[in-house]
Amino acid sequence: MTRRLCILAASGGSLALLAGAFAFQYIGGLAPCDLCLWQRWPHAAAIVIGLVALVVPDRMLLMLGALAALATAAIGGYHTGVERGWWEGPTTCSSGSTEGMTPQQLLDQIMTAPMVRCNDVAWELFGLSMASWNMILSLVLALLWLAALRYPREGVSRQA
Repeated sequence: MTRRLCILAASGGSLALLAGAFAFQYIGGLAPCDLCLWQRWPHAAAIVIGLVALVVPDRMLLMLGALAALATAAIGGYHTGVERGWWEGPTTCSSGSTEGMTPQQLLDQIMTAPMVRCNDVAWELFGLSMASWNMILSLVLALLWLAALRYPREGVSRQA
């Protein structure tokens, strides 16, 4: 494995995950919630960082790529917790408790609720939601970014 291959695999992995998200949205008809959209931005950043890192041999870019992958993994982990009810999500995309509400308050909550809620699992595989898979795969991508740090730039020999 080389530095270049690690960068290609890490940024290409972000591209694949982002493409998958868009495929689920535009081909599969699964509209994203706010947290789903937040998870996309670090992948987009990792793709750009990867393209630059292939041309500019700067170790800081590799660390930024790892940070982008860790950021989307963190958002995915948070989203997983919201989906599983471990904690409440943002009020912009999660429904709160209905306990103690009057019928009018309940109707108001329903009418102001977002179309796609962050605490609903739209799709899952092997008991894991898209947010969970994004977290797991993004952690792997972060490891690839960090692995790239171990290798010298192409054309530069490592000194013992």
